[in-house]
Amino acid sequence: MKVFQHAVFAATLAAGAATMAQADTVSVGMITTLSGGGAGLGVDMRDGFQLALDMADAQNIRLVIEDDAQRPELAVQIAERMIQSERVDILTGIIWSNLAMAVVPSAVAQDILYLSPNAGPSALAGANCHPNYFNVAWQNDMLHEGAGAYANELRYQNTFIMAPNYPAGTDALNGFKRYYEGELAGELFTQVGQTDYAAELAQIRASGADSIFIFLPGGMGISFMRQYEQSGLDLPIVSAAFTFSQDILPAVGSAALGVFNASQWSPDLDNAANQEFVAAFRAEFGRIPSLYASQGFDTANLILSAAAKADVSDRAAFRDALLEADFDSVRGDFAWGPNQHPIQRVYIREVVEVDGEITNRIVGTAFEAHADVHGENCNM
Repeated sequence: MKVFQHAVFAATLAAGAATMAQADTVSVGMITTLSGGGAGLGVDMRDGFQLALDMADAQNIRLVIEDDAQRPELAVQIAERMIQSERVDILTGIIWSNLAMAVVPSAVAQDILYLSPNAGPSALAGANCHPNYFNVAWQNDMLHEGAGAYANELRYQNTFIMAPNYPAGTDALNGFKRYYEGELAGELFTQVGQTDYAAELAQIRASGADSIFIFLPGGMGISFMRQYEQSGLDLPIVSAAFTFSQDILPAVGSAALGVFNASQWSPDLDNAANQEFVAAFRAEFGRIPSLYASQGFDTANLILSAAAKADVSDRAAFRDALLEADFDSVRGDFAWGPNQHPIQRVYIREVVEVDGEITNRIVGTAFEAHADVHGENCNM
């Protein structure tokens, strides 16, 4: 496809292009997961980002893409190579919070801008916030807080909660518990990348739970939902968008139908920018875009909006241009909190089947103009 070919060409010729780049060219290093069980998330994020560049016919962005294989030590090596050899101005692309924690602090300390299209660990949102770090997606807790609030609306009284044991998993369970008012039938951390959930399903069955909250993105969610369907358990599930994003719904199939999940975006969101994005993504890739694709698309358009107003070599001016956020976000209105994380509406979506495709549709709103709790500890 045109967009994918553009990415390979850019990555292959990046070193040579560095010597030819004009002063106002913005060099962007994308470190993302393109192999393994989490590859679907990174592929969608990359495709959304590149689609925005193609739609804008961007000539002033030099994009270098590398696969982190979901390994923190590899992500650190790639980041240092991009900073020292490729001389990138901006890093982006990381999906997983443990990789973000390994890369971001060092990068921003070297006066590199980091724009997160996904991972939003709490440790970077509060006291460790930084002027060079912008999260274009959300802070990790935010969507799980929406799920917790909606669990109250659904009158769940005894929910079993589960997430992988890494920073985003901790943030997920903390976020859910911050707003959920019922009892916990159990609280469990699983392994990152786990594929066998027989023991966890047995614990859920024995717990007396009336409902389940899970955060299991990518291949973890596919494995759990397939095994859940086979287990004979019939408890309602509430979640955030990650476990029921478009990247995994075709693989999960009918087992996902009826699940409620919280998100700041949905393919059926009714605004002009989103309608154009969804149509263009489907035309280019032949599939419905996921949450990750939407976040990649917004991140690229934010960079383009700043590049139109300031030279990236003037970091202060470029940061000010990023803070203006003068772009049409696919989620609608876009505003920054004091820690450079979004303040945004959190929707409730239901997994449904439409014209033979399993997807999400908005059924309600959990929060209006919701900010994360960690911003009050940010002293920028």
